[in-house]
Amino acid sequence: KCRTGPLDIVFVIDSSRSVRPFEFETMRRFMMDIIGSLDVGPNATRVGVIQYSSQVQNIFSLKTFFTRADMEKAINSIVPLAQGTMTGLAIQYVMNVAFTTQEGARPLHKKIPRIAIIVTDGRPQDRVTEVATQARNAGIEIYAVGIQRADMNSLRAMASPPLEEHVFLVESFELIQQFGKQFQDKLCGVNTCMEQEHGCQHSCISTPSSFYCECNPGYRLNVDGKTCSPINACEDGRHGCQHQCVSTRGSYLCHCRAGYYLNQDKRSCSMIDYCSFGNHSCQHECVSIPNGHYCRCRSGFTLQPDSKSCRATDLCNGVDHGCEFKCVSTEGSYRCVCPEGQQLQADGKACSKCGAGHVDLVMVIDGSKSVRPQNFELVKQFVNRIVDLLEVSPHGTRVGLVQYSSRVRTEFPLNKYHSADEIKKAVMEVEYMEKGTMTGLALKHMVEHSFSELEGARPLSHNVPRIGLVFTDGRSQDDISEWARRAKESGIVMFAVGVGKAVEEELRAIASEPVEQHFSYSADFTTMTHLVENFKLNICPEEGKGETEIRSPCECEALVQFQTNTVAILQSLTEKNILWACSLAQMTARLEDLEKQIANKK
Repeated sequence: KCRTGPLDIVFVIDSSRSVRPFEFETMRRFMMDIIGSLDVGPNATRVGVIQYSSQVQNIFSLKTFFTRADMEKAINSIVPLAQGTMTGLAIQYVMNVAFTTQEGARPLHKKIPRIAIIVTDGRPQDRVTEVATQARNAGIEIYAVGIQRADMNSLRAMASPPLEEHVFLVESFELIQQFGKQFQDKLCGVNTCMEQEHGCQHSCISTPSSFYCECNPGYRLNVDGKTCSPINACEDGRHGCQHQCVSTRGSYLCHCRAGYYLNQDKRSCSMIDYCSFGNHSCQHECVSIPNGHYCRCRSGFTLQPDSKSCRATDLCNGVDHGCEFKCVSTEGSYRCVCPEGQQLQADGKACSKCGAGHVDLVMVIDGSKSVRPQNFELVKQFVNRIVDLLEVSPHGTRVGLVQYSSRVRTEFPLNKYHSADEIKKAVMEVEYMEKGTMTGLALKHMVEHSFSELEGARPLSHNVPRIGLVFTDGRSQDDISEWARRAKESGIVMFAVGVGKAVEEELRAIASEPVEQHFSYSADFTTMTHLVENFKLNICPEEGKGETEIRSPCECEALVQFQTNTVAILQSLTEKNILWACSLAQMTARLEDLEKQIANKK
């Protein structure tokens, strides 16, 4: 028997058509003789067998059998393939499949030799040099055994160095059995650890042609390949300790940080629940933290200075309530209300839409670098909330969108989309421009292009209001005064919405009169909800419809007209009352006359 340590051996047998049946029988005997000399088993030497011709067939892998009897039975049942000689393909299979851990090979770090014994009788029909080099570099030791007609150059290209110990040429199949005995000695050899001064500090492991050193558990082999050093078990990062790893000789212990305790798995840590001690005195909730606890109030309440008691808070100022018009705080909650004359919708937040009038609305939004991508998404949501207020249709309200930075881009004109859903979808697909803030250039574009009939604005003769809404978050890099004036002179009602670092002077210059009703400001992008309502209250009353003239109920002429209409209605009612009084008097007189006639008859 071999006196060396465990091996992983794979026989690679040529079963091409040039190998006659009786010759293949001698190859079976060769394999069984070698296996008979090995100490096989799951923890000893493992053996696999493949045969090849034009294709590769796995007979059994390194994990299939662990007794010689099972292996011999499988070898005796092999049916030769009798085709071509694709030796390179077989070596590729050995490297990619046969010597994988999935097929039973021991991991490389265990340093168990991986040995491939290739037995062939001819010249390969494919290339072997490159794939054999890859296999050797992968840690596979290759023995090349050629029989009779084998090509010596191919054998040398396949085998591991030194070639004189790994290349064998047998003159005929009849001699292969005799060669097998010699090969056993080569494979098994002597115990090299006993034959020479190995110098291993702990253990020496013999291999067929050499030896290697191993260290005791808890130690690692040094770079000299012979001496050993204690392993810092915490150093390799595989300890699994959640908090701290403390190294011991050949092992380690897990420790937890202050305020935590070690769980039963001896690796993970759990925070000590200080609230469970029952002495926290929190009015609402107790929250444990490392080394202590703190008190927390339920939603709608604020923690008081004593850090224990809670009091109800104004939720409208503390949460994103989403109310379209106004939020009213209640005990621990809130509710939404709508302006007089409008109904709260089913979602409990939106108010009835402003659908009485039709307008041409162009929104001009700031896409400069200072807005930032996440805030630009909030701007798009702001635009869509305004769209939700309107009854969008070809004959109703039309909406266009312009974005500007250092340049101006029409995202879509007034005549592009004919429903709110189409517009909202297009708004969410708008891409952020970045760069500068040329508000004046944007106003010029709006006046000259956006409100042109070519882009969908209805003729001025139709008296459909033209509304421009400019949204910006900072100071313009160009002059805005001229085109803000021209916009208003051309009949466009201008609204200015500012956020963050927007300049009030510029907002007022853009806004139509009365300025207070046409400009709005919010400190940051997350609190713009009230701006939508401001805009709604200013465009909804007395909107135009079709070709009807738009008049403010507060204008002097409108008040006079209202007074005149009211007097006329009162006069009409008075005249009707006089006629009714006369008729009543006549009927009363006739009733009295009838009563007298009845009395006389009696």
